Amino acid sequence: MLALVTVASLALQSVADTSPFRALALPTPTRVRSASGAPGPDYWQQEASYTIQATLDTATQTLRGSERVHYVNRSPDSLAFVWIQVEQNIFAANSITYTLNQPPLVFAGGVSFDFTGKGFIGGGVMEKFDVAGQPLVRRAYGTMMRVELPAPLAPGAAIDFDVAWHFPIPPYGGGRMGRIGTRLYELGQWYPRLVVYDDVNGWNPLPYIGAGEFYLEYGDYDVTLTVPAGFVVGGTGTVQNPEAVYTPEQRARLARALTSDTAVGIISRAEATAHSAQRTAGTKTWRFAAKNVRDFAWCASPDYRWDASGYHGIQINTLSRPDARPWDEAHRMAHFTIRHFSEAWYPYPWPQATTCEGLVEGMEYPMITFVPALPKREDQFWDLMHEFGHEWFPMLVGSDERRYPWMDEGFNSFIDYGAAESYFQGTAYGDTVRRELLSAAQLSALPGKEQPMIDKPVEQRDLAWAAYQKPPLMLTLLRDAVLDSATFNRAFREYIRRWAFKHPQPADFFRTMANVSGKDLDWFWREWVFTTARLDQAVDSVKAVGTDSTFVFLSNRAQMVMPVTLELGYADGTRETRALPIEMWNLGSRFTARFTTRKPVVAVTVDPARMYPDVDRSNNRWGR
Repeated sequence: MLALVTVASLALQSVADTSPFRALALPTPTRVRSASGAPGPDYWQQEASYTIQATLDTATQTLRGSERVHYVNRSPDSLAFVWIQVEQNIFAANSITYTLNQPPLVFAGGVSFDFTGKGFIGGGVMEKFDVAGQPLVRRAYGTMMRVELPAPLAPGAAIDFDVAWHFPIPPYGGGRMGRIGTRLYELGQWYPRLVVYDDVNGWNPLPYIGAGEFYLEYGDYDVTLTVPAGFVVGGTGTVQNPEAVYTPEQRARLARALTSDTAVGIISRAEATAHSAQRTAGTKTWRFAAKNVRDFAWCASPDYRWDASGYHGIQINTLSRPDARPWDEAHRMAHFTIRHFSEAWYPYPWPQATTCEGLVEGMEYPMITFVPALPKREDQFWDLMHEFGHEWFPMLVGSDERRYPWMDEGFNSFIDYGAAESYFQGTAYGDTVRRELLSAAQLSALPGKEQPMIDKPVEQRDLAWAAYQKPPLMLTLLRDAVLDSATFNRAFREYIRRWAFKHPQPADFFRTMANVSGKDLDWFWREWVFTTARLDQAVDSVKAVGTDSTFVFLSNRAQMVMPVTLELGYADGTRETRALPIEMWNLGSRFTARFTTRKPVVAVTVDPARMYPDVDRSNNRWGR
């Protein structure tokens, strides 16, 4: 199988390289993945659809379920076995995560995302894994399980697995799921799931350690959840039995909300508070259905306040505990976010979007996100908006998060900055928020410390920089310095359109951006993704030639090349900005720029807007 060239095989990081413009070594195009970056005529991916019945037992804190998995082999290969994700095993006593004492993901400001269960010992119990009543031979390897098929699954054939399982629900499940006592549950990674089989790596059974997230097949879901009678449930998909789980008043409010731009209280704070004091006996069963999604998650509580509104037929929901403050603006934030991303990049493709307030620091699943209540308004917006941004990356564009978090967290963070600038437009925060990426570069892009973005997330010592901060800085400079907004936006939107509900690889992104923009960008990806190249642009000297020309002698003193923007200061006090294209470095690391002007040049500044992560600004200025 062809795979993206590894950093170790690239002789590209050497400062001695004289030409940064050599072609980037990418996999050979095929009829599956074309040279243009689009899916080829023979593109294929597997289908995994689930019919699940599960029961939440709050007395024993156990989730017990059964499922039928309909798996379609659309590959050209016969499959003798399948790999299954059993991610609750991350909390087993002998898990890789506990053995390694996996470090947390730390963000600026001290926010910490703990990948462990904080000492909770659990793990899943597989009760059954059958085909047509025949038990299959299986063996678990931590969070992955290999299952032998009764006969090879031929290309184009399908198989149905019958599975039963249960697990104890951790109070804190690796930062992505868990519970608060018996009153609030946020459940992800809760059922056995098929591992992706693709044209690049075959099976992808990379263990779930914590830092790497998910790579999943698309399919349809029919999920039945039995919970205590007083609970309200939010989940992936749409409720199929509203008459059984909603009151007539709630159904009427939901109908009104679907045509409202502002929040309609489906369960008001007062109603939620009153409900919290009640104890309802028995159980209630909720049924959800979802089409063409890569996962299913849900939240449940007897204490939820529920607001809803509509956008182009999409039902937008916010669920929170009555005392969650300052959650009052959360619904406006949610509505703005779905609308902004839909209009800026690609229309939201599913019928509803729900965000649940609770214990999880922030986590995303199809049509549903988990977000905490935060005291600072800007932080509340960022967390809520960031998790909803994941509906585009990777829920819509299904990239491999286990290998390439920069195509997931990074692309999402890039569009997040645009949303934050728009929501807080005209404020100090909105006008400056993107500049924090340069501050992050100063702290993290350090020789001997920084790692290439292409490294796997479990190998990154500074995942916050490599996955969340460097990628949006990269894309911002690609848009603003290398291309232009219109060209970049056209190419980025085309990438989303081409790979919606599919599995892109890095080469598919690189080729799409180059083909749609009409620019050779190999040099750019090499420096930003595959290396830790530094940028140091300098103005060496300035010389007047005759009465109508000025020569500005420039040099590129580090490994990274970028276009150059100059500000010329004249003797009469005026200033002028000139832009030089990337091709200026075609013949080496020195360039003489000739400017026709009769006014004496008394000052020259490189990168006057300070948009680049230039490692030495002391050489960016000449003259007074």
